[in-house]
Amino acid sequence: MSTMITEECINCGVCEPECPNEAITEGEETFQIDPRLCTECVGFFEVEQCAAVCPVDCCVGDPNNVEDEVALFERAKEVHPDKSGELELSPETSRFRKE
Repeated sequence: MSTMITEECINCGVCEPECPNEAITEGEETFQIDPRLCTECVGFFEVEQCAAVCPVDCCVGDPNNVEDEVALFERAKEVHPDKSGELELSPETSRFRKE
């Protein structure tokens, strides 16, 4: 599932530079995540980087955009065609593979 930012967002902006997909932008009232770019950091990190740095825990899974690891990994390769050979699925790059 894509990650989303809830209305509890305090607009601190710490999440935006952490996203490997540049899926986070500043909206009118809060930051927002483009679900067409979000891969939940699969292929890059074990956990969603926006959620890891958010001081108010407002980066959460979007129940309206549920996706599995394969779909997220394929999106990561599409968003980063220049890095598709570097992306991998492992416990370090996908929460789905935590041991």
